[in-house]
Amino acid sequence: MPSRRARSTRRDWLARLVPLAAALVTGLLLLLRRTLRPRYLHGDELFARWAHGERVILAFWHDRLLLMPFANRFAQRVCIMVSRHRDGELITRAVRPLGIETARGSSTRGWSGALKAMLRAHRAGANLAFAPDGPRGPRHVAKSGVIQVARATGAVIVPIGAAARWARRLGSWDRLIVPLPGSKVLYLAGAPFAVPPDVDAVTVEEMRAALERELARVTAAAEAALDDACRA
Repeated sequence: MPSRRARSTRRDWLARLVPLAAALVTGLLLLLRRTLRPRYLHGDELFARWAHGERVILAFWHDRLLLMPFANRFAQRVCIMVSRHRDGELITRAVRPLGIETARGSSTRGWSGALKAMLRAHRAGANLAFAPDGPRGPRHVAKSGVIQVARATGAVIVPIGAAARWARRLGSWDRLIVPLPGSKVLYLAGAPFAVPPDVDAVTVEEMRAALERELARVTAAAEAALDDACRA
């Protein structure tokens, strides 16, 4: 078993790698922003909400995380929730140059701090973005935090499905999709969810399950639509 000193040295070494890794990820994201070929389906209602100054909550599966910076067609202000672990620090550093804000939280210490930060960001004019199965899974199983934030803010939840024609999957818990330069990427907006402020616990669970089903539907629909578009 490694000694405390060895574990501390390893943590320090990994912490020093985060800025380098973040710079590499930022470079990849900037390259992808220049070369990806995005297409949008069923986004008219979402775009109309943005055109009228409305802020929304975007929901997507965690494995689509690297596709989402390129879905922001109108350069909307967006804040995304990430963990307090090293991967959260890496994401925070990597997306900052793209104008994406982050709220940090810990699943072991409770997410109240991050949720409060998301609420502050919304009051300050940001759209919010959630991967309801993050940050540690289970994969494609939604948690209720996004429902609670929608209840507190009054913002509608817009489920987003995304698919990339050319991509690789990592061996992480979520099998993260890494799009390749020049890939076609398709974004498909699902039916918006409005959460009443007086919703009870039973209804929260029902809405969580409904969001999970809708995310599964729009993700599968995005993949099918992209396949059809590439065959045409």
